[in-house]
Amino acid sequence: MSPVSDEEPGGGGGRSGPRARARPDYLRTKTIEQSIQDTEEPEHALTRSLSALDLTVFGVGVIIGTGIFVLTGAVAKEQAGPATALAFVVAGVVCALAALCYAEFASTVPVAGSAYTFSYASLGELPAWIIGWDLVLEFALGTAVVAVGWAGYVRSLLDNAGWRLPAVLSGPDEASGFTFDILAAALVLVLTAILVLGMKLSARVTSVVVAVKVTVVLLVIIAGSFFIDADNYRPFIPEAQGTLSASGLRAPLIQLMAGYEPTTFGVAGIFTAAAVVFFAFIGFDVVATAAEETKHPQHDMPRGILGSLFICTALYVAVSIVVTGMQKYTRLTIDAPLADAFKATGHPFYAGLISFGAAVGLTTVCMILLLGQTRVFFAMSRDGLLPRFFAKVHPRFGTPYRSTVLLGVLIAVVAGFTSISELAALVNIGTLFAFVVVALGVIVLRRTRPDLPRAFRTPWVPVLPAVSVAASLWLMVNLPAETWLRFGVWMVLGVVVYVLYGRGHSRVTRSGTRR
Repeated sequence: MSPVSDEEPGGGGGRSGPRARARPDYLRTKTIEQSIQDTEEPEHALTRSLSALDLTVFGVGVIIGTGIFVLTGAVAKEQAGPATALAFVVAGVVCALAALCYAEFASTVPVAGSAYTFSYASLGELPAWIIGWDLVLEFALGTAVVAVGWAGYVRSLLDNAGWRLPAVLSGPDEASGFTFDILAAALVLVLTAILVLGMKLSARVTSVVVAVKVTVVLLVIIAGSFFIDADNYRPFIPEAQGTLSASGLRAPLIQLMAGYEPTTFGVAGIFTAAAVVFFAFIGFDVVATAAEETKHPQHDMPRGILGSLFICTALYVAVSIVVTGMQKYTRLTIDAPLADAFKATGHPFYAGLISFGAAVGLTTVCMILLLGQTRVFFAMSRDGLLPRFFAKVHPRFGTPYRSTVLLGVLIAVVAGFTSISELAALVNIGTLFAFVVVALGVIVLRRTRPDLPRAFRTPWVPVLPAVSVAASLWLMVNLPAETWLRFGVWMVLGVVVYVLYGRGHSRVTRSGTRR
């Protein structure tokens, strides 16, 4: 391998001369050309087998899930009421801005790793490490959240059939002491095995499951529209109320910074709800992690990212309008709001069907989030920032089996011991942080590599990326201060790991050469 220095094109952001040579090693960028070259190493090369349709299915498969089947009831009951539909619109707009930035990067740098790889090419190694560390947390906790939600729907189905799991195997419960969610853990382990066996198998499983899931969503919209009671929409935006939490850390950060009394509902509640349901939209950035396994990434990645986001936003808004119209928002449940709304209107058949569709549909969400996390981990390992042992692909299946097995086991344990409420907000702040970095990266790379071929170009640069950054930051400050505290602790831990291990083992920065 040839040396990579700041004097090479792109090696220091496309600059040369004394100013580039003074750039610290931890801010040295990895050229796009070198990133693509790394994908050709036999032991570290992923198999290209995905089409634009596969990517769109992956996007729909991961986006349509927790936001509808799990989070809708929580945010309607606690933050936005019937205006939950507006919260989905706000979150969808923020995602659309970020999606345009992701589409440019994913088509220009068709390498596994998503925002991590994009940051390495534009901002430098330390920012790339930080965002990679962030994505590892985001996807891991996202997988665990969905697995817990899936387990809740399966238990609801079992209850309908007269079967009940022992309390000790039904998830966290303070009253019962030690418990473990055996269903959530088992799901993660089964999906880990499927991912090890190959991407094409994962795509086929996803296609079948997504068809079932979208059918259930359309059923909710069509059937539920016949049971809407207009009185349930009054008031559409409930009056703001003081928070019932005894801890200020549970309040939105922006209210604490401004000196306001923490509130729920009202206009502020819509933005808080948008920051929470934002978790439901992280599918398109997971699609970007599969760029290296796409046949024609320059054209297929933008189609998969933008197409899946548009489809899912429309479905989210429609479902939230129907569900809050079927049952008063104050009576919606958190664990299974859609199924319970049909039960409340006297239609248990639909409730059972929705529980089945949700249980089936959430499997794809869990699998694709796990897929995204393993690809980010794989990309960081291939660059030496994490142990290279995990960057080896299976000789037969062409998948990063070592990292997949490791992460699958760890996430299964997390899913077994943790509740949804403790995880969802932390996933959101990680996603929004990634959006900020990617948008900034688009601006930087347009300036440092203006000659780079781009199959898709984000419009109105730098204005649109700047608006994307502002919108993402706005949602971030509407998350609880407690979430910021936990996120800060994770980031500090990440910097420590980088200093103690990543920087010394990096293939880019160690001795200034590629090894």
